[in-house]
Amino acid sequence: MSLDVMRGMIMILLCAESCLVFVALKKIDLSRPGALIVAQLFHHPWHGLHFWDLVQPSFMFIAGAALYISYSRKLEKGITWGVNFKHVLYRSFKLFLFGVGLHCIYAGKPVWELWNVLTQLAFTSVIAYLIINRSYSFQLLFSLALLLLTEELYRYVKVPRFDSPFVAYHNFGAYLDTVLMGKINMDGWVAINIIPTAAHTIWGVLAGKLLISSHEHTYKIRVLLLTGFIALVLGFGLDLLNITPIIKRISTSSFVLASGGWVLLMLAAIYWLVDVKKQTKYAWICTVIGMNAIFIYIFFETVGIQWVNGTMAIFTGSLIHLLIGLSVKITDLISALATWTAEWALCYWLYKHKIFFKL
Repeated sequence: MSLDVMRGMIMILLCAESCLVFVALKKIDLSRPGALIVAQLFHHPWHGLHFWDLVQPSFMFIAGAALYISYSRKLEKGITWGVNFKHVLYRSFKLFLFGVGLHCIYAGKPVWELWNVLTQLAFTSVIAYLIINRSYSFQLLFSLALLLLTEELYRYVKVPRFDSPFVAYHNFGAYLDTVLMGKINMDGWVAINIIPTAAHTIWGVLAGKLLISSHEHTYKIRVLLLTGFIALVLGFGLDLLNITPIIKRISTSSFVLASGGWVLLMLAAIYWLVDVKKQTKYAWICTVIGMNAIFIYIFFETVGIQWVNGTMAIFTGSLIHLLIGLSVKITDLISALATWTAEWALCYWLYKHKIFFKL
């Protein structure tokens, strides 16, 4: 159940971002501590790590855990690796199409852009599945090899104007984007992130395998804590020693390790609270949205952004401002919170009616 809760928490946060809750908070004149906290709800501009930089790794990680648990259940039903591989490929193809389609919606016209998290997940899921039957050590070493490969490509592939490994717009990832898409992302994101972030999905597979194993709770928590701390030390060590900076937008090896470490520690905490201590009274708040994770993500990134956000603003924040003259900064926050609540309520309604959308 801990995985369901964690997935729901991730989706609640992503929904809040799409509903502009964080943007509204940022507009309010907060004290310095408050402003520092709100800053954590946005991606770091380049070199560094914010809380929000952990959401996408968590998303990829949980997808990996779900991939393994689903696969193990199918094995019990007699469905072979090969037969299930066709399903994984088909699902990944749909994720890829949704990812590309979302960028067309963002742009308001047909575009060929490969930066969406669903596009990345389409590739990382296939990579993780190809080695899903291998040992823990093999999968771990394979994931580290992906990080090493990324390091080598950034450091040693020298292309004029793209030969600065960790400089925005002038790195190997940016160059590859010009080859694949004929453009560079103005925020510094790169499509080749599918290689290093596959490690997050692979580690999710390993975590899923661990959590459904017959080991004692204490053993599982020790493994999650130990591997989490090791990943944190390696990630921040690479950064502090000026070997590889932590940069989320190009998913440097130090970023993948550091963010993966935090995700493992978060999972350990949630597992202890939910599955060991059985503190599940309010878990449903998260699970109702986590049960339709892909649906609600696509919903709030399409219908939500295009229509719901604006419509809710008219009948909540704008109306309140008109009636009682409350500050626009405050009414914007009210609108965002109302939209956030409405989209969660949609998931609750689907959950109560046992409607679950699957890819």
